[in-house]
Amino acid sequence: MYSMILHGKRLVQLQKWPNLRVSVKLVQNGFAFSNSFSSATATATDVSLRVGRKGKNFTVSYLVDSLGLTSKLAESISRKVSFEDKVNPDSVLSLLRSYRFTDSQISSIITDHPRLLILDTEKSIAPKLKFLQTRGASSSELTQIVSTVPKILGMKEGKSLSRYFDIVKEIIEADKSSKFLKLCHSLPEGSKQENKIRNVSVLRELGMPQKLLFSLLISDSRAVCGKENFEESLKKVVEMGFDPTTSKFVEALHVFYQMTDQTIEEKFNVYKRLGFDVGDVWAIFKKWPFALKFSEEKITQTFETLKKCGLNENEVLQVLKKYPQFIRTSEQKILNSIETFLGLGFSREDCVMIVKRFPMYIGLSEETVTKKMEFLVKKMNWPLKSVVSNPAGLGYSLQKRIVPRCNVINALRSKGLLGSEMPSMSTVLSSTDEMFLNWFVMKNDKHLVPELLAIFTGNSVS
Repeated sequence: MYSMILHGKRLVQLQKWPNLRVSVKLVQNGFAFSNSFSSATATATDVSLRVGRKGKNFTVSYLVDSLGLTSKLAESISRKVSFEDKVNPDSVLSLLRSYRFTDSQISSIITDHPRLLILDTEKSIAPKLKFLQTRGASSSELTQIVSTVPKILGMKEGKSLSRYFDIVKEIIEADKSSKFLKLCHSLPEGSKQENKIRNVSVLRELGMPQKLLFSLLISDSRAVCGKENFEESLKKVVEMGFDPTTSKFVEALHVFYQMTDQTIEEKFNVYKRLGFDVGDVWAIFKKWPFALKFSEEKITQTFETLKKCGLNENEVLQVLKKYPQFIRTSEQKILNSIETFLGLGFSREDCVMIVKRFPMYIGLSEETVTKKMEFLVKKMNWPLKSVVSNPAGLGYSLQKRIVPRCNVINALRSKGLLGSEMPSMSTVLSSTDEMFLNWFVMKNDKHLVPELLAIFTGNSVS
């Protein structure tokens, strides 16, 4: 298994990942993920289905009064689970509080996994909490993990629950950003996920970072759910030299998994008919693997649309080789963007130059472009030709980059510290933070530096 990876002609590249043999062993051995929910959950589901409107009304009142949920949220939860008295839900809440879950965590748990309120507290929930304590997590870690992934309390005890808990714990420790934690709610569960867990473990041994692993772990993509097709796809991706620490590795894995060799060859022929050579197409694929997923109609349409904008065939080839992601931009969005630029005073020649220099920003909305142009041209008095020369400036955040930097420039101008010439837009916007601070802040009188730094870190227009 994985002979092409281990013994192929690209073995030198694979030496970057010395743990690959361990990965292969993981694939060969695998590990099981047993069934996810206990019979108690199934029984609870049957009970909840038999509860009538009276139960739903009581449920809504209980959720509002006991957990402080909004009526709208309580109504939504009552469609999933309901009960006619508070005996069982009270026992669940009491148990969670005894494990030092905060009211906020309990509300989050019940909102995400309301069926816990109708599970048998002593027979179903308490044993799982005790079991999870044996995994070595502190009290605070236990409450964090359970409140992050409440469905863990709906699983059977044993290997499945242990593995699930360990994965969540490791990922939470690796990245504690709130956005990342939200993904935990969709972690896989059940024996059907055996292939996915095994394959993700292989990618982990290759050096893939937790964030990418986690997105694969919770995704519905078949690319990591299969066995033989996964192995074959992985061989191709590794052979091509994709770095497993990047998202492009994952994108290439998806493409090879979903497309047969014949389909890939057909896509190559589409690009070749448009004037690309084989080397160009592989270079485009390495830059943006999804370039091969688009239909012949879409690829050709983008090519022809760029020609409508005024680019000749060679210029279109150069644009798409440099920015293959542009292929996904719709024809209407491209034409609308050109009209927006024309309406702001640019000539068609200017539009062609902007597309050639930074085509990805042709897809910006009319509102975004107009706001940035009004600020750069009307407020800062940079000429249109500055935007044509540096269209990348339109891609920067107005509030996070453009406004703070320009406020510093305006402060210096008001104090007569810039001389007779306004610095170029490229110098102000395209320099790194360190360069900008060195050029326009730190070199000034030490008494002025704190004021300029405060302006630089602010977000309001002066």
